[in-house]
Amino acid sequence: MAPYPDFPVPVDEDQRLRDLERYGLLEAESDEHFDRILDLTTAIFQTPIAAISLVQDDRQWFLAQRGLEVRETPREMAFCAHAIVHDDVMVVPDARADERFRSNPLVYAGPHIRFYAGAPLQSPEGHNLGTLCIIDREPRDLSPEHRELLHRLAQLAMRELELRLLAHLCPVTGLPTRHTFLSIGSREFARARRDHHSLALLLFDVDNLRLINNRWGHGDGDLVLADVVQLARTFLQEQDFAARLGDGEFALLLVGLDGDQAMALADGLRTAVAHMPGVHTHSDFHLHISGGLTVLSPSDRHFTDLIQRSDRALELAKGNGRNQIACLFHDL
Repeated sequence: MAPYPDFPVPVDEDQRLRDLERYGLLEAESDEHFDRILDLTTAIFQTPIAAISLVQDDRQWFLAQRGLEVRETPREMAFCAHAIVHDDVMVVPDARADERFRSNPLVYAGPHIRFYAGAPLQSPEGHNLGTLCIIDREPRDLSPEHRELLHRLAQLAMRELELRLLAHLCPVTGLPTRHTFLSIGSREFARARRDHHSLALLLFDVDNLRLINNRWGHGDGDLVLADVVQLARTFLQEQDFAARLGDGEFALLLVGLDGDQAMALADGLRTAVAHMPGVHTHSDFHLHISGGLTVLSPSDRHFTDLIQRSDRALELAKGNGRNQIACLFHDL
């Protein structure tokens, strides 16, 4: 057989992969909710194979599947790698008559795909993470009504992905917590080293949070934290990442920013927080934050190197009187 054509790469590939990573689903086990969606899908379309497929940089991985024995295939073989470049349902009535797929091993060998239809799993940010797909070993087609139905089932599957993500977020701020921060930070660290781009880390504390809780109550203290996070989000780009690490401690991972750019952002946030209204308005209490900033250094070997350096800078900011950003850009 002649080599099969390479898969198309979506224009948003870098951010699409980043978005997929942040769902924390890779290597996760299926659950009854995904299984029910696939049972419903196969019952409606009467296909022997159905799957919820997530497309990574080098493979497609099946979060859930029916009629397939494998959990993954190389991306270059994946029909879903072609489907994610479209926002509509992609239908292949007969793979043996389609130049993109007729020499594909999944067509001329097991599972002997002839018909394929895949609806993208589109995140709220507009990135196609994978598909809900159906497969048959006989040629067939889908009516417009059935294409719309598959699209709606894909939306249902995406909603389940969202619910799994929400279950791991801080209920007060809506941010991921420390475990996710360490996982995503390690991935961004590896990506920055591989692609030779800048990476900055800001750790910051809401100063005197205990005084807010004692004076106005923990409910109002939570509102202050939620407002600070909402404000911080306005300083971030889509590729950046924010997390809550402790009671009043937060992390901002700034992708592609050098030291000067990151310092300007950090001090801009500090100034904005100082002018932010809230429960403390018209009192003698002044809300402010202290931050520790660092950037990726050639000597860094692990993401924890950035964390430790940023944490030392944060302690400097606190020790020097708070309401300031301290930076450590190189190992000391």
